[in-house]
Amino acid sequence: MSPARTALRRAGLGSALAACAVLTAAGVASAHVTVHPDSYAKGATDGALTFRVPDESDTASTTKVQLFLPTDHPLLGVLVSPHDGWTAEVTDAKLKTPVKTDDGTITDAVSEITWTGGKIGPGHYEDFDVAFGQLPDDAAQLTFKTLQTYSDGKVVRWIEEAAQGDDEPENPAPVLKLTAGTTASATASKTSAAAAPKASASDSTARGLGVAGLVVGVLGLAAGTFAVVRSRRAR
Repeated sequence: MSPARTALRRAGLGSALAACAVLTAAGVASAHVTVHPDSYAKGATDGALTFRVPDESDTASTTKVQLFLPTDHPLLGVLVSPHDGWTAEVTDAKLKTPVKTDDGTITDAVSEITWTGGKIGPGHYEDFDVAFGQLPDDAAQLTFKTLQTYSDGKVVRWIEEAAQGDDEPENPAPVLKLTAGTTASATASKTSAAAAPKASASDSTARGLGVAGLVVGVLGLAAGTFAVVRSRRAR
């Protein structure tokens, strides 16, 4: 093999390895704790959030997950869904600013949920579900700082927040964006209202076509009868 071809092969192999390294690094960087869905309407009620926790270690398992809920813009009516193999401990905190609702004034809210007793093996993930009664309507987003403890004692702190316009930090905290959207019931009502005129128009069109077809049929019958009469007269 010529020196030129050898050089080209080495260069190609080097590029391929570099590309694999970049992709591998990207895959590892993207495997962090996330919240799903990643956006909700401000003030939404009776919903649920799923926190996905992947195990990034090659040898250790995840044995403890601590989720910290914001208390400056609290979630009201928080409930934790049972999870096989895991025990959830819920901690409440007094609110600096009580929240007034139709049912009264709320002075405390859930500030921390800790799951223990289970295990997430290397290369696997677990989904932890949290239901809420109402989201705040005075914030643009909610940050859920999370601590992930491994069986070898390592603790990964998913608590970093990226400033607007900055790249994602190494250990980002799960962030839920709050949008100025409408509730599902309002959207359904608007959809039904918009569909009603279309349905009426469709019914009117169908009726019109039916009447027209009937008229055409009557005219055809009359023409056929007239032709028969003329034929008999001619005979």
